[in-house]
Amino acid sequence: MMASELGMGSDHRVAEAVADLDDDGRPKRVGTEWTACALVITAVIGAGVLSLAWSLAQFGWIGVLALIIFGIITLYTSNLLAECYRCPITAKRNYTYMQAAKANLGGKMYMACGLAQYSLLIGLTIGYTITAAISMVAIHKSNCFHKKGHEASCEVSHIPYMIGMGVFEIVVSQIPDIGEMWWLSVMATITSFGYASIGAALAFSAVISGHGKRTSLTGVEIGPGITAAQKIWRMFRAIGDMMLCSSYSAILIEIQDTLKSSASEIQVMKKVNMISVSTTTLFYLICACFGYAAFGNNAHGNMLTGFGFYEPFWLIDLANIFIVMHLVGAYQVVAQPVFGAVESEVKRRCLRSQFVNAEYPIRIGKRNFNLISINLWRLTWRSIFVVVVTLLAMALPYFNEVLALLGAISYWPLTVYFPVNMYIVQKKIDRWTSRWVGLQSLNFVCLLVALAAACGSMEGFAEALRSS
Repeated sequence: MMASELGMGSDHRVAEAVADLDDDGRPKRVGTEWTACALVITAVIGAGVLSLAWSLAQFGWIGVLALIIFGIITLYTSNLLAECYRCPITAKRNYTYMQAAKANLGGKMYMACGLAQYSLLIGLTIGYTITAAISMVAIHKSNCFHKKGHEASCEVSHIPYMIGMGVFEIVVSQIPDIGEMWWLSVMATITSFGYASIGAALAFSAVISGHGKRTSLTGVEIGPGITAAQKIWRMFRAIGDMMLCSSYSAILIEIQDTLKSSASEIQVMKKVNMISVSTTTLFYLICACFGYAAFGNNAHGNMLTGFGFYEPFWLIDLANIFIVMHLVGAYQVVAQPVFGAVESEVKRRCLRSQFVNAEYPIRIGKRNFNLISINLWRLTWRSIFVVVVTLLAMALPYFNEVLALLGAISYWPLTVYFPVNMYIVQKKIDRWTSRWVGLQSLNFVCLLVALAAACGSMEGFAEALRSS
């Protein structure tokens, strides 16, 4: 009787353990469309949204059409990429963007995809560190201007603030994986709407109070202070900014892999794409249009840190605090795929290493906090990563140029080329059919636009270096 009860108890525990696993043997995923939306919006609505008034000034009001077009292209190609999460024949999951590329396009494209993806993600962490430091300096300047007047010299070094950002990111980076940071992404999403709303509201108030500056259909005018060549280069840089604001393909598959398996991950992710792209594009249009209407053709590269606004100083401070809080979360969202790729490879090679595999739960008094644990390899590697990123950020303090270059180098390969070609392979679309021609035409046009944006951003770097 006792043996029978023990057997039943053992079977029950095994059944419970199996119930806690997904169809691939991994711990059951618990993500929903709303947690996925929070992750996407955290990654997409970066501080780049505050540069869109400057971008629109380079194009004029016709730039609104460019923002909408980039949003439509991103939505379409993101849906193509979502189709590549599972193999249509075996239903096997692709856990990362690189795995999806390998499964559909082969080994060489796998390496090219990894180079593009991780270059972008690392570049974004550098950009976020620069932007967070700019916002922290803006808080210092805002308070200084309020006390001493707008003409006071309130210059301060960005470097201590970059170091502070790096120290804080070392702590936050100990969150094990992207699936366990939903709370951070929710906080980042709320704060991103907070600072974007403050920026848009301040710009709107300037417009309705009659302090809006002159705008035009074609933007910055050629004349004293700007040549035709400079206008073209700036337009190309503006395209890079718009591309960056539209792109999140580099982490789409990783976010899709957090969704629970009770429904089709592909259909849920398509819904996430629709909600996220619609929301972000609407926000971009509001911030860009109000910012351009307020500042006209002299719009700042960042309308909250460029001091187009001085008062109310506490509201400017609050907006910049929101920017820093958002960037802390955004940094982690884009860094987690890099952390995961390196750590999974090292664990595969060092299966018996205590240093690599052992988890040490944090103990406070007699209680074990199982949700918080320290892994020595994770602590060492992620700390080194953050230190290197912080040092690179100190060497590249050019906000708009960094944004434009990141947008240019990432948008075409990750948002267009790989999704289009993986979808063609997966759906077995024949060459020279109307659908194939349409997809490849989109691919080619986006390549030309990305090359123009890259040239513009590199010229922007050269101009910044000459003036520094």
